[in-house]
Amino acid sequence: MNANEIRQKFLEFQEARGHKVIQPAPLVLEGDPTTLFTGSGMQPLLPYLLGKEHKDGKRLTDSQPSMRLQDIEDVGDPRHTTVFEMLGNWSLGDYFKREQIESFFKFLTEVVGLDPNKIYVTCFIGNEKYGIPKDEEAAHIWQEVFKKAGIDAKIAEIGSAENGDKRGIKEGEHIFFYDDHENWWSRGGGIETTPLGDPCGPDSEVFYDFGDDKQDVEKYGLAHPASDGARFMEIGNQVFMQYKRNQDGTFSELEKKNVDFGGGLERISAAAIGSFDVFKISLLKPIIDKLEEISGKSYDTNTDEMRVIADHIRGAYLLAAQGLIPSNKTQGYAMRRLIRRAILRALDLGISTNFLSEIVPIVAENYNELPDSILTHREVALEVLLKEERAFRTTLNKGLKELSRMASRNADSRPFATTGASLATEPRNDGREGAGRESDFTTRLSGYDLFKLQDTYGFPLELSVEECYHQNIDLSENYKEEFNAALKEQRERSQTASKGMFKGGLEDHGEQTVKYHTATHLMLAALQKHISPDIVQKGSNTTSERTRFDFNCDHKLTPEEIAKVEAQVNEWIAADLPVVYDEYDKAYARDVLKAHGQFWDKYPDILKVYTIGDFDNPVSREVCGGPHVEHTGVLGHFKIAKEESSAAGIRRIKAVLEN
Repeated sequence: MNANEIRQKFLEFQEARGHKVIQPAPLVLEGDPTTLFTGSGMQPLLPYLLGKEHKDGKRLTDSQPSMRLQDIEDVGDPRHTTVFEMLGNWSLGDYFKREQIESFFKFLTEVVGLDPNKIYVTCFIGNEKYGIPKDEEAAHIWQEVFKKAGIDAKIAEIGSAENGDKRGIKEGEHIFFYDDHENWWSRGGGIETTPLGDPCGPDSEVFYDFGDDKQDVEKYGLAHPASDGARFMEIGNQVFMQYKRNQDGTFSELEKKNVDFGGGLERISAAAIGSFDVFKISLLKPIIDKLEEISGKSYDTNTDEMRVIADHIRGAYLLAAQGLIPSNKTQGYAMRRLIRRAILRALDLGISTNFLSEIVPIVAENYNELPDSILTHREVALEVLLKEERAFRTTLNKGLKELSRMASRNADSRPFATTGASLATEPRNDGREGAGRESDFTTRLSGYDLFKLQDTYGFPLELSVEECYHQNIDLSENYKEEFNAALKEQRERSQTASKGMFKGGLEDHGEQTVKYHTATHLMLAALQKHISPDIVQKGSNTTSERTRFDFNCDHKLTPEEIAKVEAQVNEWIAADLPVVYDEYDKAYARDVLKAHGQFWDKYPDILKVYTIGDFDNPVSREVCGGPHVEHTGVLGHFKIAKEESSAAGIRRIKAVLEN
């Protein structure tokens, strides 16, 4: 059974039990400043678990795509991904432990077909200090469930995970009691940190056993469900919201108890095929297969790189298909980081040309069955990602060459060099081509060299650091402090140089003045289109009554030229084009977005860029501090009232907006 089939079977199974199938939330939650992305299946349901009534009743189910970028550095092992999908069902004051435990076990063994002998579970051991008893109710239900499957499930009291590392498991044990670090849910984490007034309670986690040979005992200790080793993998968690924390810090039973269940689709799918490697499931293996084909290399010998690429492109696609566009702030920056990390790892596979056009359609096909209610921009997702790939490629090779040049220069200047070879051309100690380490002496790259990579080539610090690691280029011990010092110094210079730079000639920020400001952008674009692409702004002054605009031009505009400019601006106004802005680093805005600007040497390192019209083929894209209208249709009729000379080689237009 593949992942899409498991998702569908789960929803059908829960619907047959009286659950209402609800639509999943988007990865980017509007109006939630506390988190970049939806990070769990229960996050969108939290208000209802805290007491709010849901319009669809007391029994709910869904399959929720989620993203956690805090796991990004762990991607490369067999089970960590930044994107994952949570199968969920909830009881809001309806059924409780018995029905939940029995139904999930039935789904795993009878629907998915997992071997019940390979299922292990955990329960809460209790807390004497706060008078919270051991969750023997859940443990006894589990014993009954196992017994019906012909298994005499013994119970083990472990306590902490560290105890488990030393003790391991005994013959016949399938049920394990752990402390609140493993088996307690609250918004604050453990019992001590449960917020006052909040609901909370024990949970019961379900694990699948992939075999004792998967456990690295020397590294992780003896195998047990809560071990960090690879033998056991958590595939589901049942939270029983049974208590609330009182204002005096004590705990009491809730009158209305809830169940919050979340099961990892990727992990259940891995158990279904008997592989502890989630990258071999149907949502990810086709991507790996295509990477093997493109690169001519095998997954077995290039595992980490292929896992990172498959995970990151999958995540970037889901974000693009939900309408997110790469940018240099918040969620857009996280999306950009995923794409750029994937491209850099593709270089390690020898893929030096654009390749997303071959990968993204596979991801899109894998997620064909997700509802349109969240994948609202499927049809443009591919182009969004291809555009970002093309943009990054334009600076990638230059940046990588500069990184190698820096490393080479430092290596050549080291005082006690033992060879004439540069750091950038020595063989790697892992056998691949690239940079290697000096055994006797290295001059290390500083944060000031790294800052140049960001400022000139748009390489964020973490990507430069990753590439140094992959090329075995050493960094100075204080590279972070040096980078921050260079960034601070540049910002101080930029702020001094650009005081008043972004006022845009506006006398005020009133509604009509803002309209004229936006119309000025359209007028410049029309002049560049119909008179000369070399036209730039030489000065402006905008009031609530008119805009005055100076520009370079070697002749007086003819009546026909003025008519063309007016007609073009009014055509764009009638099209009611969107006006949007984002913040970008200077090099990216100039070299990749090709934004119009005049003072690149004086602009700050991060600046606003306003785009009018389609983002991929804009009418206007300018560096500007704003403000502007949100769409051009509100501007009114544009008319050039006067065109005259302002200075030698400079013309001046005065224009008005008529109702």
